[in-house]
Amino acid sequence: MSKQFFQVMGMSCAACSARVERAVSAVPGVEACAVSLLTNSMNVDGSASSQEIMKAVSDAGYQAVAADSGSLTAEALDDTETPRIRRRLIGSLICLAALMYISMGHQMWGWPLPACFMDQPVYSNAVLMVLTLAVIAINRKFFVSGFRGLIGGAPNMDTLVAIGAGAAFVWSSGVLIMMLRLHMASPNGNAALIGRLNREIYFDSAAMILTLITVGKLLEAYAKGRTTTALKKLLSLAPKKATLRRDGQEVIVPYEEVRRGDIFLVRPGETIPADGIVVSGASSLNEAALTGESLPVDKSVGDSVAAASINLAGYLECRAVRVGNDTSLAQIIKLVSDASTGKAPIARIADRVAGVFVPVVIAIALVTAAGWLLAGQTWAFAICRGISVLVISCPCALGLATPVAIMVGCGVGARHGILFKTAAALEAMGQMQIVALDKTGTITAGKPRVTGVYPAPGIGERELLLCAGALERKSEHPLAKAIVAYTSSDDLPECSDFAAHIGRGVSGVCEKEELRGGSAAYIAEWAEIPEALRVQADELAGRGETSLWFARSGKVLGLVSVADVIKEDSAKAIAELRGLGIRTVMLTGDSEAAARAIAAKAGVDEAVAGVRPAGKEAAVRVLQKQGRVAMVGDGINDAPALTRADVGIAIGAGTDIAIEAADAVLTKSQLCDVPAAIRISRAVRKNIKENLFWAFFYNVVGIPLAMGVFIPSLGWELSPVYGAAAMSLSSFCVVLNALRLNLCRPYDSASDRRIASELSEFHLDPSVLAEADASADLSAHEAAHEAVSKSAEGTADEPVPSEASRRRLKIVISGMMCAHCEATVRKVLESFEQVSRAEVSHETGLAVADIGGDNDLDEVKRRIEAKDYEVQEISAEII
Repeated sequence: MSKQFFQVMGMSCAACSARVERAVSAVPGVEACAVSLLTNSMNVDGSASSQEIMKAVSDAGYQAVAADSGSLTAEALDDTETPRIRRRLIGSLICLAALMYISMGHQMWGWPLPACFMDQPVYSNAVLMVLTLAVIAINRKFFVSGFRGLIGGAPNMDTLVAIGAGAAFVWSSGVLIMMLRLHMASPNGNAALIGRLNREIYFDSAAMILTLITVGKLLEAYAKGRTTTALKKLLSLAPKKATLRRDGQEVIVPYEEVRRGDIFLVRPGETIPADGIVVSGASSLNEAALTGESLPVDKSVGDSVAAASINLAGYLECRAVRVGNDTSLAQIIKLVSDASTGKAPIARIADRVAGVFVPVVIAIALVTAAGWLLAGQTWAFAICRGISVLVISCPCALGLATPVAIMVGCGVGARHGILFKTAAALEAMGQMQIVALDKTGTITAGKPRVTGVYPAPGIGERELLLCAGALERKSEHPLAKAIVAYTSSDDLPECSDFAAHIGRGVSGVCEKEELRGGSAAYIAEWAEIPEALRVQADELAGRGETSLWFARSGKVLGLVSVADVIKEDSAKAIAELRGLGIRTVMLTGDSEAAARAIAAKAGVDEAVAGVRPAGKEAAVRVLQKQGRVAMVGDGINDAPALTRADVGIAIGAGTDIAIEAADAVLTKSQLCDVPAAIRISRAVRKNIKENLFWAFFYNVVGIPLAMGVFIPSLGWELSPVYGAAAMSLSSFCVVLNALRLNLCRPYDSASDRRIASELSEFHLDPSVLAEADASADLSAHEAAHEAVSKSAEGTADEPVPSEASRRRLKIVISGMMCAHCEATVRKVLESFEQVSRAEVSHETGLAVADIGGDNDLDEVKRRIEAKDYEVQEISAEII
């Protein structure tokens, strides 16, 4: 199934978009169709050809042109409608001013008029008819579109305006003809009858209706233009030019001409033209355009850079990796655009009403006129009531209620680095009752850090750190890197004769004394470990921290504890989720002790340890029996759970597979963006409900008032002019209300409201989870493979392997000592293409990965051993 994008011309109201949607949905092969009145765009899923789709739109009375969502340009978002409507309004106001001068100026304010106009109303009415014709000609769009829709069986808002203004003009013209015949027969003898007929002339009403509707259209167009501000800002971030090095020369080219593999140069103050890798130089970049984070990010050789980032200081040379529509900026624009033009489930009611609204209103207008005639009223009174019904009715407010709020909400999210992929995801986010969180990289930083230094008696902390840093400086182990980073000393002594002992530790000689570092068992072979330090190590293990022991010349120096610490904002984010009435569950493959320690620090309601990738998907299924579940993750192993959840949320620093499987992406990789996304969603839902209430309330009250229902009891009579004024403001009010979402403060928890929930205290029974885990293996693998296929869709040089070509690797590895080792090996395995499963255990020394058949096993072994582990055996079987 493919997705196609079209621009639709000729739509003027919700009835138009509903008819286009019905017509295209009826085409064989179309699975889903969403039409946006706000952007005049259409998204179609299915196997139907573009020619069949465009023919269906044409048969419905409109025009469609195929478009590419990935090539959205600022020109496409330019507000070309407002200037055209403004010109129409200026012409209408000039004619209306002359018309009102003649019809009301003399009577109300004594303004001078030619004597013939005052003596013979036939002459003044003839001039009024000409001026009204001029207003009709200026606003002929209403009549062309309205009657075309009526003839084609698709009446729209323009039909109501055209019939209402046209009926007033035709009636007034008929009365004027009668006055002219009476005048020609006997100007003085028929003066009284001519005077009575003069009171039934409505040329001014016809012109006023068209002018007021045009005023409303202008306000609506202006406000609608404001809703695309976020997209326009994103598009404006794209650089206009790039400096490339070709054949040893610097060449300035439009950024569209940058190709993959080109070397581009970026000087201070310039914008990165494409996603790439730094090959020379170092600098700081402002990535606020992509992440919303204003703090500069340091970049050096080997680091990745993203298009639209601004180089603040140094000179960089980079190799282009993703260009054009493949850059991070282009993908963000595509996500925001697709979500903005999508259709939220809450819009279905309005769509159903809008689809039949205009025919029903026309029928009500006819019944109203007939009813007043039967009640004994004059033709003029009855027609006036029918016209009032036509011109006050507004299907546009119904059609705009949802899309304008979705558009603005997506823009607010994009400004804060929160990207919703679909309108449905934006709506659903605020309804979540449970948030399941992956631990590593989501709650925690995903990188080990030193949490404590415990020297042996008689040894100073600095002495222990200097020896540990000197020894570990030559190791590639992630725990060693954490210790070296913690020492942050430039005067570390030089270590020689360094050796890594797989699975045990490292050794070396420093200042003619032998140093050793590693596990307690390795150190105990060489030195006696003080009992107090053993007790300390056991206590640290209970908190999920790993102890690294160090000894010098047969004497223990002490231990350094290392752990994957939680992010600075994790505890605050989880507390905010609780304040929003949402329960939190942490899912991790780590040990029970590590899970308990992190859960206590983060404040989650429940922690489930030892969970495999399939188990995460199974846990989500179990949680869904309790309520609606959002899953937050960053790795390939989270893809099945992200797909299974009601809303999948990917951390932006995660893998491409996780991002593809998710419904929303947090580009700043901050957990505080999860409650922020929920606040945005709730604000959008509230705004949509307000808009729908106003749209329905306006029509429910306005139509009976226009019909004259309240005339017998209250004497309330609505002139067609006031009806037109009300109609002109109704859509504008809806759009204006949606623009209030720009004032939303997603990180302000002061006004959080707990959503009433029937959730009881719950606990994931391990036995139930294990049973679900076992039954989930196949479905989770299929979900992950689907995510992989989706990620690779449309990429010609990266074919998705068939299920038969996939292999399950079983790798026996020595040298893994802790959960950080597991994470390192898992990351290596996930770096290969088409990996849908990667499970690693340091306790059993076994890694299992489902991987694409084209990957070389020798390369797998080489990459693992490059991280200072030893691959003892590797086997593969077709799956």
